[in-house]
Amino acid sequence: MSSAVPASATHPVLQAQPLGPLWPTMDPFLFCAHHDDAYPAGDGAFAPAVSLEGRQIGSDFSRKDGWSMYHGDTVPGFPGHPHRGFETVTLVRKGLIDHADSLGAAARFGGGDVQWVTAGKGIQHSEMFPLLNATEPNPLELFQIWLNLPARNKMVEPHFTMLWNERIPRLEHRDANGHLTTVTVVAGALPGAAAPLSPPPESWASQPEGDVAIWTLRMAPGARWTLPAAAGQGTRRMLYYFVGNGFTVGPQAIPGHAALEIVAGQSWELVNTGTSEVECLLLQGRPIGEPVAQYGPFVMNTQQEIMQAMQDYRRTQFGGWPWAESDPVHGPEARRFARYPGQTQDEVPEASGR
Repeated sequence: MSSAVPASATHPVLQAQPLGPLWPTMDPFLFCAHHDDAYPAGDGAFAPAVSLEGRQIGSDFSRKDGWSMYHGDTVPGFPGHPHRGFETVTLVRKGLIDHADSLGAAARFGGGDVQWVTAGKGIQHSEMFPLLNATEPNPLELFQIWLNLPARNKMVEPHFTMLWNERIPRLEHRDANGHLTTVTVVAGALPGAAAPLSPPPESWASQPEGDVAIWTLRMAPGARWTLPAAAGQGTRRMLYYFVGNGFTVGPQAIPGHAALEIVAGQSWELVNTGTSEVECLLLQGRPIGEPVAQYGPFVMNTQQEIMQAMQDYRRTQFGGWPWAESDPVHGPEARRFARYPGQTQDEVPEASGR
């Protein structure tokens, strides 16, 4: 159940909602999932080296023993599936993800990397979680965020890009007592941090009026940091407090982990009042303000457009699937790379420059 209080100079929180498997979002965001899986050692073929008995293989969201297979039947993850009309932004905190898509792109990424895919008029992709380590556990933690596209851009050409951890800007702030706050800037300018990397060109995050920000915050015990006011008129903010045992936003103490809609047009001091680190995810944007019609992996503006998306997918498979399997895995080497559509050369993080 959500709780709401009137906003004022002393009440920054407009609404607080509990955190479940899917985190509440607001326009222009459609979806936010926090996957945190304690996968066991692998079997040498990228699958769990334990029995899968008791799981609904093909649709396992059980979190049995602290992890799920999702739609994978041998390797955990999400085999090939379609999208149209929005974008997926995937932030990997632990572990590795293998990406493959109908454009012919492939990637293995993790450890702070971000993948940004504009589905546009249609794309198929797979996201598999290969368990490379056969002698130790394979923990995986990620956020997947769905960002809507305005009607004018819903049928643009699909676009795939990687934001490597080594290139993503960060702000490191020490308060008067030397306590550290680190803000990782996936999208949206933050004073004091380097210029953010460019989102895909047709993204709402690339439009100046979008005022989109995606940041993660890590605060040491006792740390204080002032979250600056949003620049845009009408911008909305969600602050997801998901790690820590004591946290305040302005004068308000937050009693537990929650999704907090906060007043965006004013700066607020954030304080870690607990004994362990605080971590937050911030999603910010000016609402697109258009009708949303959604059916599974398709997000359009009308039900007629949804029907058209389904017909187009049945007819064209959004360009087909150039991979031999529905769940490609990119070998045993724990090497991060991206191979872009139409290219044979791999991009690797070490070769990326600011």
